[in-house]
Amino acid sequence: MSLTNQDIVDLISFRRELHRFPEISNEEEATAKRVTNFLGETSPSMVLTGLGGHGVAMVYDGAEPGPTVLFRSELDALPIEELPDIPHRSSVPGKSHMCGHDGHTTILAALARQFGRRPPMRGRVVLMFQPAEETGDGAAGVVADPRYEQIRPDYAFSLHNLPGTPLGHVRLKPGVVNCASRGMRIVLDGKTAHSSMPETGTSPMLAVSRLMPALAKLGGGSFQDDDFAMVTVTHASMGEPVFGVAPGQATILATLRTRLDERMADLCASAETLVREAAEKDGLRHTIDYHEIFVASLNAPEAVEHLRTALEAEGISHDEEELPMRASEDFGLFGHTSKSAMFFLGAGVDSPSLHNPDYDFPDHLIAVGSRIFMRTARNLLG
Repeated sequence: MSLTNQDIVDLISFRRELHRFPEISNEEEATAKRVTNFLGETSPSMVLTGLGGHGVAMVYDGAEPGPTVLFRSELDALPIEELPDIPHRSSVPGKSHMCGHDGHTTILAALARQFGRRPPMRGRVVLMFQPAEETGDGAAGVVADPRYEQIRPDYAFSLHNLPGTPLGHVRLKPGVVNCASRGMRIVLDGKTAHSSMPETGTSPMLAVSRLMPALAKLGGGSFQDDDFAMVTVTHASMGEPVFGVAPGQATILATLRTRLDERMADLCASAETLVREAAEKDGLRHTIDYHEIFVASLNAPEAVEHLRTALEAEGISHDEEELPMRASEDFGLFGHTSKSAMFFLGAGVDSPSLHNPDYDFPDHLIAVGSRIFMRTARNLLG
């Protein structure tokens, strides 16, 4: 069963409604309600709400035993002011769907409409509308939720739109497709002093000046090599913006990035050693904490083959170019407990980049993405 013309009209309208009312990570309560209201008529076998925050899981059972197949999209938007004057422009100042999660969610809504009319023959389909992907909190929260055991999948699939790639063309490969990354927050504490007598205080200035280039030098290796590592210092601050006080505290933010999780553990240890040694040398106290933690996303070969079979059956062109990506994606966590794979769906060669203030998800991809997922589900579940 495929989408009708009326389905396409309804789905485009739904996508644009989501676009007009964006909610950023961990605030997606109204978005989750819009999803459940729009799909209520599809009569799912089970609906779980509040998963990992504001996540929603809709389950469609088959009549016979079989595997559980999960398809995942993201609910959250970004704290970015939208630029274009389009009819469905964001109505929320400073927030917008500049990553296309409104489109990904609509693709899963298209699956729900079809499974509502014709459930799988065996097993079950789980449509996972996940919160907080942009911060890395969402997948971790969903998997940690005790109710996740009720829907734990054998296979998990996802997609992400990809500007710069021909419209509707797919990038797909086994192995690493997205890097592991995490934000490292370093706080150095000394003692403030009058700027006329800096020797009476303990300034973090020299430690900061040494740490920033030293952290960056921890990176190395070719991006195509599993030993690849990168450290990007993204922010530094020291004291207050005044002339009369010699600073006693400083903060450094850095993003650590690797291809593999094991390499990330080594990189964190090396960075922590640098910070500890720099603090001790200048008599400073230090604290380190981590934010926006993303594990590496690895595509399981068996899951990739199911997607390739679907692509061939649907006549959709695909290749392995431009993968893996340096960017991170929290879908990788689903792969720790299931055979998972993510593919990347071209949003057009001339499309604005993701996270740009003029990006808008191409409505054409709603039908393309849902065809790929639907064919994958039917091949696995009948």
